[in-house]
Amino acid sequence: MSANSHIRNNGGLTRQLAEQGMSFRETAHSGTDPDELSEILSTPNSPIKVAAEGNMPIAYHCNFVSVGEEVTVADCTYEGTILIRREAPSDRMIVFLPMAGNASFEGMREQIYSVPARGTILEAGRAAGARLFGPRRHFGLFVDQAKIISHLTHMFERTISGDVDFHPHIDLTSGPGLVFQQLVSSLHRGLSGNGPLQRSPLAASLLCDAAIYLLLETCPNRYSNELALPAPAPAPRHVKWAIDFMQEHIAEPISLNDIAMAAKVSVRTLQQGFRQFRNTTPMSYLQELRMAAAHRDLLESDEKQGITDVALRWGFTHLGRFAAEYRKRFGQLPSQTLKR
Repeated sequence: MSANSHIRNNGGLTRQLAEQGMSFRETAHSGTDPDELSEILSTPNSPIKVAAEGNMPIAYHCNFVSVGEEVTVADCTYEGTILIRREAPSDRMIVFLPMAGNASFEGMREQIYSVPARGTILEAGRAAGARLFGPRRHFGLFVDQAKIISHLTHMFERTISGDVDFHPHIDLTSGPGLVFQQLVSSLHRGLSGNGPLQRSPLAASLLCDAAIYLLLETCPNRYSNELALPAPAPAPRHVKWAIDFMQEHIAEPISLNDIAMAAKVSVRTLQQGFRQFRNTTPMSYLQELRMAAAHRDLLESDEKQGITDVALRWGFTHLGRFAAEYRKRFGQLPSQTLKR
């Protein structure tokens, strides 16, 4: 089990409590004003500018439903030719599932075309602009890049950083692509209009996770070959005992000798176990647990506690190093997490 999953799923209780308090937020917008559409599509960290090509009339209807703070599903329709310019990189991966009409996106190396029967994956920061050709309708799935990385960390039980490098296209006519499209459209229908999924946070959470895992396991990406390999053997008891001890004393100044004594093995045996079954060292794993705890605190902060307080609580005394490691781990600075 990964460091993140230990923080989230401690006996299943933490996750249950989190899901009981899960928030759902639905917003619907209709109009003809490009400036209003700019405000609708923008986020605080990634403003968007919308214009109508040739000043011709446009129209739009967009319905967004957010599941917590990390996932949003959308059903959007557009009329006219709409030009979109992103003025700062997004921290979200966006998957477009077109039902009608075409679109093109300015990728890092090439133009990416979005047409019915073919989905489009845009990783965070990978597209600066778009052109929508109405009448256009698409479902959209927006997922924080940090959540994608968290899922990969859980799957590999080691720290993952950087881009996932998804292939930008998905075949929606059959196989996993068709299932993914049905899953996202079902999510939106089940969540919108005070739908039944809003009364079942656990089901909504699991369906969001299912969509992310389906993308990771079936859409070509940097980790596809590794994900296709057989799962590693279960960790031995002494590694599990060590992880349990770390979790119980996560905020205390424990040493490698303390961990080895709790696991009832020598330091050398403990190090070999972590290298073989966790692809890391015991102290690096403990650092990972503490970093995940700090991330959780910053996400849940009411801004009354500062970054320094959070860092010191989890044993990070060098704030510059903490910020650098945090950014490497979660793709953003602690201050950016705190402002969400």
